[in-house]
Amino acid sequence: MPLAVITADITTLAVDAIVNAANETLLGGGGVDGAIHRAAGPALLAACRALPEAAPGVRCPTGEARITPGFALPARQVIHTVGPIWRGGAYGEAQLLESCHRNAVQLAREHGLHRIAFPAISCGVYGYPASLAAVIALGTLRKELASDPAFDLIVCCYSEPMRAVFQAALTSL
Repeated sequence: MPLAVITADITTLAVDAIVNAANETLLGGGGVDGAIHRAAGPALLAACRALPEAAPGVRCPTGEARITPGFALPARQVIHTVGPIWRGGAYGEAQLLESCHRNAVQLAREHGLHRIAFPAISCGVYGYPASLAAVIALGTLRKELASDPAFDLIVCCYSEPMRAVFQAALTSL
């Protein structure tokens, strides 16, 4: 199945790459970002520190993506992307969230990765309404699949309620 929605701990998936909903520093944080850093081990933090800064303290601007090895994770690579913080929807949040997904797929394509797992980017502490984020995320991933069907894309939700929101969005597309 080229596009699926599941409930699982993304750090346990044996895929080519998992996508990390990171912050701009790429130095770890809470939620899925912290879980990925803990599961990958200290080598991930070292690899992130080695990435060049785009601006002081910013290794990955919002909407962009960077890649590192997966280290102790079952996934071979980690694609880090920074989702937008929800500020009501009038500040380019939708375009930035779309950009996160598109740029992550582009990095996967450049590195020959085909089986990619995404979390619900920006739906945690960044406050993006899950129903709105799901439509953007899945719509963007479906467009990427239309132009390159070689991918197997998974949206991995940590909770069943979040999976239900994403599954409903996938069904409605």
